[in-house]
Amino acid sequence: MANAGVGAVLYTSYLQALGTLYEPVSHGVKRVYPPASPSCTFTAGFTAGAIQSIVAAPLDALQVRLRANDLLEGQYQSMWHYGGQKLKQIGIRGVFAGWGLSFLRDAFGYGIFFSFFEYIKSQAYYSFITGYYGSLRGDRVDGLLSAKFSDRGVPLIEPHYTLEPCFLMVAGLTASVAQQLIQHPLSIIQNLHVARLEYLDHQASLHPSRRQMLRLYYLAYQETYKRCSKRATRAGGWHSWLYRGFAMNAIRQVPSTSAGLVIFELLRRKYANLSDAVYIQKDGYDILLT
Repeated sequence: MANAGVGAVLYTSYLQALGTLYEPVSHGVKRVYPPASPSCTFTAGFTAGAIQSIVAAPLDALQVRLRANDLLEGQYQSMWHYGGQKLKQIGIRGVFAGWGLSFLRDAFGYGIFFSFFEYIKSQAYYSFITGYYGSLRGDRVDGLLSAKFSDRGVPLIEPHYTLEPCFLMVAGLTASVAQQLIQHPLSIIQNLHVARLEYLDHQASLHPSRRQMLRLYYLAYQETYKRCSKRATRAGGWHSWLYRGFAMNAIRQVPSTSAGLVIFELLRRKYANLSDAVYIQKDGYDILLT
């Protein structure tokens, strides 16, 4: 339930940010033509990812500190009891310890994620439609013309109904893989860094000054870099170490992530405001975008 809430925050933040950056999106219409530029979608995704990293910080803090023995031994009555007690114990400093890596992972990951998805779903799809149907001549055009006419009184061509779902699926898969290229290596570094959180929690319980605590966080990141450097050297380089296991991780993550994108897009269209049909104008006919 908590993860669903975080996901809702992510997608809502993305739509709000994109609507601010590209005004036609804020109208909530089913289709925006011309679509938002990749720079707008990246910035909106980056913003949404940054917001998600803040909202998810308490959940991440609990997850990395969770011990099965604490629950099995009856120290906590339930997961809710564990969460409340642990958050009270570690405080706001503990919640955001290591948040810098979470910010980089989520902000850049979702910036790439949404920009790839929107580019393939919109720009690539419209370019294909325009290039393919716009290059038709003679009898081939006549065979595709429908009985409908556009607002300017010229015949219409309606693209095959399977084309857009195919682009939508490819967009979801590509965006998920692109996101993993960013998040997979940062997650490996983060997993090493969070191993030091218990030490930082103990130091925070001694009530050090703000300056002392900031120095402890700095030293923790410095120590993480040293450990990462050693592991990268043993693995034969940073690239070999950071992308070890990437393929299997992508296979696990991509289906669910891309499915989430498709559902997000379908819901966005289902609850969009009805608007006038969008046409791509060609010489003697229009291409209808339903």
